[in-house]
Amino acid sequence: MNAKQTLLQKICDGSFALLTEEDIAKKLHLKGKAAAAVGELLRSLVQEGAIYCDLSGRFGTAAQFGALPGTISGNERGFGFFVPDDPALDDLFIPHRALRGAYNKDSVLVFRKGGRFGDEGEVLTVTKRGYTELVGTFRRERTGGSLHPDDRKFSTDIFIPSDRCKGAADGAKVVAHIRSFGGRMPTGEVVEILGKSGDFFVEEAALIRAHSLKEEFPPEVLEAAERQAERSPLDDLTGRVDLRDELIITVDGEDTRDIDDAISVRKKDGKFYLGVHIADVTHYVKWHSAIDDEAFSRGTSVYFPDRVLPMLPTALSNNICSLNEGVPRLTLSCFMTVDAQGNVIERRVMPSVICSRHRMTYKAVTAIAEGDREAQAQYPDLIGFVKDAVELTKILQRKREAKGGVALDVKEAKIIYENGVISIPDYERTISHEMIEQFMVLANESVATVMTEKGMPFVYRVHERPSPEKAEDFLTFLREAGVHAKFDPSKVSPADYQELLRSLEQSPLYSLVNRVMLRSMMKAAYSPENVGHFGLASECYCHFTSPIRRYPDLCIHRIIKESFLSPEKTREKYKKFVVEAAAKSSACEKNAAEAERDVDALYTVAYMQDKVGEIYEATISGVTSFGFFAELANTVEGLVPIETLPDDSYEFVEERFLLRGTRNSFHLGEEVRVQVAGVDWGTRRVQFRFLDKIVK
Repeated sequence: MNAKQTLLQKICDGSFALLTEEDIAKKLHLKGKAAAAVGELLRSLVQEGAIYCDLSGRFGTAAQFGALPGTISGNERGFGFFVPDDPALDDLFIPHRALRGAYNKDSVLVFRKGGRFGDEGEVLTVTKRGYTELVGTFRRERTGGSLHPDDRKFSTDIFIPSDRCKGAADGAKVVAHIRSFGGRMPTGEVVEILGKSGDFFVEEAALIRAHSLKEEFPPEVLEAAERQAERSPLDDLTGRVDLRDELIITVDGEDTRDIDDAISVRKKDGKFYLGVHIADVTHYVKWHSAIDDEAFSRGTSVYFPDRVLPMLPTALSNNICSLNEGVPRLTLSCFMTVDAQGNVIERRVMPSVICSRHRMTYKAVTAIAEGDREAQAQYPDLIGFVKDAVELTKILQRKREAKGGVALDVKEAKIIYENGVISIPDYERTISHEMIEQFMVLANESVATVMTEKGMPFVYRVHERPSPEKAEDFLTFLREAGVHAKFDPSKVSPADYQELLRSLEQSPLYSLVNRVMLRSMMKAAYSPENVGHFGLASECYCHFTSPIRRYPDLCIHRIIKESFLSPEKTREKYKKFVVEAAAKSSACEKNAAEAERDVDALYTVAYMQDKVGEIYEATISGVTSFGFFAELANTVEGLVPIETLPDDSYEFVEERFLLRGTRNSFHLGEEVRVQVAGVDWGTRRVQFRFLDKIVK
């Protein structure tokens, strides 16, 4: 064993753990050149990643430092926060010096070190960089240029040498590849010039690039999709149940182009026979084909007001896989027999072929349900169909409520961009929206149950119960708000939350409690392990109904179909892949949601810029130390800065979602009247001015 190996062994066995170079030299009774040589060996071991060195010059292993894996969340002021991989652990504040060259989104090892409350940490090492490319504004300088990142959490500019500027003009919006993170600031090169910073569509393109979303498909994927689209659905119907003569319809928004679900429903002898028919995308997209690999990489379709970045090429998504009216389409059908109490007494899944009778919209189905004579005259064959469907919908609603499903009243903005005009209509939810949601939820639950009973590897949609800490915080908030609640935070159930909401239906606190409840809950995700879905009070749930736009659905369609033919082979084939698919799909879903939120904010700012001075009624949707957020009826949200509120000495009471002054107070859920004060393009935020509270 040489000197270097001996040194490493003594650090690993604890003899020299967490000692400085000087301390180790003293223990070895070395001075001068011999002590310096030890220092060289220590630094060599650090460079190799065998050990680590902290800012105090101590050497040791990650375990000896008590280092934890996680991610850095940066701040534009130069410091950051460490978010542990373990959600049960608290975040740590990381001062600028203790970041040690780590930036926003970097994967790191961090150990706890100091702080008034023991809540500060120090980065031990960066294990993986969060960014390889950054989007921002290019600034010309004498020695080249610099990129000022759009991501404000990335707290430093990127130096661009003069020979790597690619002709970018001062003020251009560009994409830069980071070549090196060393030195005073990272160094990079311009790889794409998007256009002039500040141009609306250039800013939108920048947001798409910032989230690494793909706008174009590789040529080989497009060619493969075109070949698949030329196949006739009727070439081989072996093993499929023929439903082309059944009354089957699709129900979607007016602008939907990728139609992947259809329904059939009829009532007979007090029972409902519900069919949910989903596009059989796997017939055209084979596992590990060029199309499938690209779909796996994308994970999901991403929807913006002016465009869609589809998971599959349009030759598939809008053509051969889309359940268009009046044409035969291959499907995977989930048949459910439901009794008058909403119990599923029989469920089965089968490959099928359908021919959608009508391409219906939510608006048209709602009109039929509400007895609109014109709509009923246009679709006389759907009057009984819709009547049965509405009756079943209400039964399923009651059944879900009886199980304890948490009906969170969460609004989703609808931003429309047509002919160069942006509009944001008031949020609307009708019986037809509820119908499709209930039917799809039941199908997802039924399919997951069937496959679990068969013991197949699967990708589940899971929603874990709130952590005891989050539930305890929620309970504290309720007590502070004067709401009596009896649930046990250590084992809170969906029924506990549902009972709470039901008790507040006529209370002005309903909206407030609903919002805080949502914040207390975990995020839904994909998992190869079935841990149930808390929000739906479901013991077994998956995403089966959208294989055109979600990879997990596509993945489980394969498993379902192959399990019919060869169960054992299917178990072996997919047991590892479902782990990979769940992790990748969850990450893609999160990234897509963030991108959609950022682009929606850009469109919202554009929509509101000519409404400065207009007055609206709003609901306080968020409370912070710097003011509160207010939401309009159309879901547009804006900030009311604390400095614009009535003069007072305000205190932010975080656990009560309250901004409290000596004469005034503002809390989540209150209704207020606001005036549009302006828009901030940099933060993509609307600013409101508080006028008064609405007293009812």
